[in-house]
Amino acid sequence: DPQACSELAWDFRERCDEGGRWPVFYQVDEDRVPMYAEMGLALIKLGEQARVPLADFSLEGSSRKNLRRTNKQLTEDACTFEIVEPPISDELMVELKQISDSWLADKNTAEKGFSLGFFQREYIRRSPVALVRQHGKLIAFANVWRGGGGDELSMDLMRYQPESPHGVMEFLFIKLMLWGKEHGYQWFDLGMAPLAGVDAQPGGPLWNQIASLAYRHGEHFYNFQGLRQYKDKFDPVWSSKYLASPGGFALPVILTNVTTLISGGLIETVRK
Repeated sequence: DPQACSELAWDFRERCDEGGRWPVFYQVDEDRVPMYAEMGLALIKLGEQARVPLADFSLEGSSRKNLRRTNKQLTEDACTFEIVEPPISDELMVELKQISDSWLADKNTAEKGFSLGFFQREYIRRSPVALVRQHGKLIAFANVWRGGGGDELSMDLMRYQPESPHGVMEFLFIKLMLWGKEHGYQWFDLGMAPLAGVDAQPGGPLWNQIASLAYRHGEHFYNFQGLRQYKDKFDPVWSSKYLASPGGFALPVILTNVTTLISGGLIETVRK
């Protein structure tokens, strides 16, 4: 409901003003930008969200030959896919935790947070889980979000065993999209490619120039560009996402706070 959304956003803005706080809105849709601009907030492009229209998704055609190859190879390697509905059993939770711990150790990282999925038993237990097994052994999983309107699917937490066959997560994406299409879902949300589509123009906002530089030349450190290229193979519809917040001196502090939330704490932010 656009009207309800507008009223809620303005109410939040007013409450922040009354309490001496900064109102910050994360991953704002492009069609909402005028409303936040009317509030007097600065808007920074964070990246672009990728959504796959499932009615058109299949493994047919020349553009999908790489997806077909991945699906064929892992199927021949005895990989299978299934969806397990909640509540998730204690036995399966043990398997999921083992995979999650192995994945974190292999990546030499800690759990993130805020807009990125993290392993929390009660959270995982309450949602459907997509599984990939090889010869009956669990090698990859993702928890599944169903949109409130019943027309969209997405994955939040995705983990796999380090020794899993190459392409196991792509296989999981493929199978879950085909499953969603079969069950009447219209969209699959692949999430955001951070900093994608940010233009660096002379005289443009400093953050946009920095973000564009990171996107074009920083993939050695963050692989932002590779993330967009990876998602492009599913032919998604891309849409811009923004951060709406006070500008000026507040902005560097706000960006640091958002980064700290996502990274799982200040120490992890500094490590990265």
